[in-house]
Amino acid sequence: MSASPTVLDSSTVLLVGTSGWVSRFATTLESRTDAAVQRAQSNAEAMDIVHGRTVDCLVTGQTLEGATGLELVRAIRDETTTLPVLLGTAEGSEALASEAIRAGVTDYIALTESGDQTAEALLERTGRAIRSAQRSVTRRERARQFDAIFDDSRTATWVLDPAGTLTRANETARAMTDETVEALVGEPFWTFSCWSQPDGSNDDIRQIVSKALDGAFVNAVFQQPPHVEDPRVIDLSVHPVEDERGELVSIIVEGVDITERVGLERDLRQSEELHRVTLNNMTDTVLITDEDGEYTYVCPNVHFIFGYTAEEIRDLGTIGDLLGEDLFDRSELATAGVLKNIEATATDKAGREHTLLVNVRKVSIQDGTLLFSCRDITKRKQREEALATLQETARDFLYAETHQEIAQHVVDDTSGVLDLDASAVYLFDNDANDLRPAARSVTMRERNGPLPTVHADGDTLPGYAFVEDEALFFDDVHEADLLENRATDLRSAAYIPLGNHGVFVAGSNRVGIFDDVTRELADLLAATAEAALDRVTRESQLREQDRTLQQQNEQLTALNRINETIREIDQALVQAETQDEIDHTVCELLTGDDRFQFAWIGTVDPATETVDPRAWNGAEQGYLDSQSFAVDPSATEPAGRTAATGDVTMVRNVASGLRDEPWRKEALTRDYLSILSIPLVYNDLSHGVLTVYAPTQDAFDDTTKAVLAELGETIASARSAIERKNALLTTSMTRVEFEIDDPSFVLSRLAREADCQLSYQGGVQQSADGNHVFVTAEGASPDAVTEAATDLVAIDDVQQISTERDRGVLRLRLTQPFLALELADHGAVFREATADPTTATLVIDIPDSSDVRTITQLVRETFRAVELRAKQTLDQTADHDLYSTFLEKLTERQLEVIQTAYYSGFFESPRENTGEDVAETLGISPPAFYTHARTVQRKLFATLFEETNLPTEPSSEEG
Repeated sequence: MSASPTVLDSSTVLLVGTSGWVSRFATTLESRTDAAVQRAQSNAEAMDIVHGRTVDCLVTGQTLEGATGLELVRAIRDETTTLPVLLGTAEGSEALASEAIRAGVTDYIALTESGDQTAEALLERTGRAIRSAQRSVTRRERARQFDAIFDDSRTATWVLDPAGTLTRANETARAMTDETVEALVGEPFWTFSCWSQPDGSNDDIRQIVSKALDGAFVNAVFQQPPHVEDPRVIDLSVHPVEDERGELVSIIVEGVDITERVGLERDLRQSEELHRVTLNNMTDTVLITDEDGEYTYVCPNVHFIFGYTAEEIRDLGTIGDLLGEDLFDRSELATAGVLKNIEATATDKAGREHTLLVNVRKVSIQDGTLLFSCRDITKRKQREEALATLQETARDFLYAETHQEIAQHVVDDTSGVLDLDASAVYLFDNDANDLRPAARSVTMRERNGPLPTVHADGDTLPGYAFVEDEALFFDDVHEADLLENRATDLRSAAYIPLGNHGVFVAGSNRVGIFDDVTRELADLLAATAEAALDRVTRESQLREQDRTLQQQNEQLTALNRINETIREIDQALVQAETQDEIDHTVCELLTGDDRFQFAWIGTVDPATETVDPRAWNGAEQGYLDSQSFAVDPSATEPAGRTAATGDVTMVRNVASGLRDEPWRKEALTRDYLSILSIPLVYNDLSHGVLTVYAPTQDAFDDTTKAVLAELGETIASARSAIERKNALLTTSMTRVEFEIDDPSFVLSRLAREADCQLSYQGGVQQSADGNHVFVTAEGASPDAVTEAATDLVAIDDVQQISTERDRGVLRLRLTQPFLALELADHGAVFREATADPTTATLVIDIPDSSDVRTITQLVRETFRAVELRAKQTLDQTADHDLYSTFLEKLTERQLEVIQTAYYSGFFESPRENTGEDVAETLGISPPAFYTHARTVQRKLFATLFEETNLPTEPSSEEG
């Protein structure tokens, strides 16, 4: 059998020893093979070579320097058991061979003398030893590999015999079952609890094993049954193992737990689905290209921005055709890896231009190297530009001073803010409750025609938006029920209220243009305009308030001057002794210090029916002589008209009607530009007319008019006071008797209702709760008269002071002023009055200081039918002085007490009423009554006997 040169050619052989055959064998190896031959003489040298180099085989003789071959074998085996070692010797023996085998020699060679045969034997046996060592190494490696695979912690491995029963299982497989491996050995694989159902075996596993028994390789994914705690998903691989004759010797079953992988795959599928949904619904569009710009991926939502489908995008060409060739700098991208927020312009399928923000990133996805993320910022860009325009509009609003200016600014800037060419602004008219078009664009006029004024009642679109304070947006305004102009070319339209100021209208001939951004901008423009209108309104109100305050200040200044004049006049009136002094003082003070230019007071002359001047002051300049002031209610000259009507007459502008009324020319030549004429009336009795002239138009406002009108009453009152004073000082008087026929006279009505005679002989008391009058009733019982008086509205209360069967004295409280008080204001005395059911008579004493005609006029104005029956002159000097002196000493309360006592019959003998009765009538205590009565008596006696030096009673006594 020849040696195998193939094995030796690739081997390293170490030859050790000093024998001759070792040298000859070395020569043979080098000449006949390509083996690497190493030589060593000693044991130590051989061990150094084994330690330092890779040796495939060691051949040694028995004879070495300082040692034997057997000792070398033992030393080698202490180091390694795999290196083949051959021991050759020509002087061997059975004992040496046995020792060599025990030492672990691979082969023992007994050499012969024949050199050729020895060389062949050595070649053969060296090659065999190397081959045997190599097979051993291979078997060990395979065994280690099998053990490594079999004991893999990630894979469960079962070894089955040809019947499908278990013969072996690794640790991972043992962990899958609750039973021990020893209990499962010899059991069919498909009956294991980790596969089978609780009531039997698992047919699916049995079929898998059956296929492997038939020689097939089977792979299947199996879900453990639910009864297994923490069921897993197992990937089973079943393959048969055959021997060299092709006969089945075993079945290997491998199981890998892929539960986590299955979960990850499920999550991945869900993530991919979510990714697809996200890409389809996100606003950004993602595109991936190669370096040449060819698309490798197109996001499904590409139509959102560009309007194209993914296929149409690919057909357009490269990314440069879509976004532009010079979108970014490639060297900059290579350095940064990503370029963000590159602004680009692209045109969509409909031809509309879009502004995009593009991010470019280096990637490695689906053969693509560049990822483009595109975001449409067209609306945002438009909004930014619109906001910039709106900012300019707001600045324009700051300088606008009227609502009209603001309305025009809104219309002018609508196209820049909203990109709408048709716009208008209605402003609200508060007085008419209408919305009036204040500004409109040319396009609005062309497409809609004239804009009419609309009533703010909610029956039109502008009216409804204004009244309801609701912004209206229409994709097509023709669908609105309240649209009035059905011929309008407007389609999209918005009606936005501007607060309380009006309505903003904007529109277009396109349908559906109001997206969220446009609506927001429209609302913002309207809100800005509303704020500007509010500002103008506030400023206008402030200016108006300033003007009002200025006018009020001017009026207040004038009023202060008037009031100062009135105070001076009031002080002068108090000090005046005569009526003439009053008249002249008033005229002087009204024209003093340039208050007014001219003032005069006149009296009506009944004979001529004209107003005759009696006092004047100021720049008269002959005006009173140039005129005849006729008393006529239709006259335009103020003095005559006031005298006729009794009302204040005011002429604001004398120059008005200059050609029609001659008196105006006379007034203007004297610089009388405004006139005020005031009646002097007190208690319905006229004391003349005061007329005041001013050198400016509208010099008399309502306040001045009211103040001077009150002054007229004050002047009349002062004149009446002078009359009363003069009457008290006058001893000569005229007594007049009137017969009246007036059923409204309170005494006539009571006499008629009670069918009696009534007489009044003085004694009027004026108090806070009314006027008290004492009357004597005859011809009827006091009770009957009292009952009749109670039924009359003109009488508030009635008290019986003294009573007899058909006669009595009554105290009446009247609801209206009694004539006696009005006469007293003019110095006249209502001496007596009598009344029966048919007639009534009045007796009045008029002092010489009072005008009889004035008193007669007062009586005639008070009663319906008056006839003068008698008139005589009286001289009561002594009586008047004594009476006046006595009355001056009495208080009002003392006079009331003594009058009530007198009319009650307290002073009659015998007394008709006691002091207690009178006190009860007056509502005071009897001691208080007697105190008042004694006090009055002492004052009366003191007056009669001129005991003027008697001490005055204390106030507590006088009550």
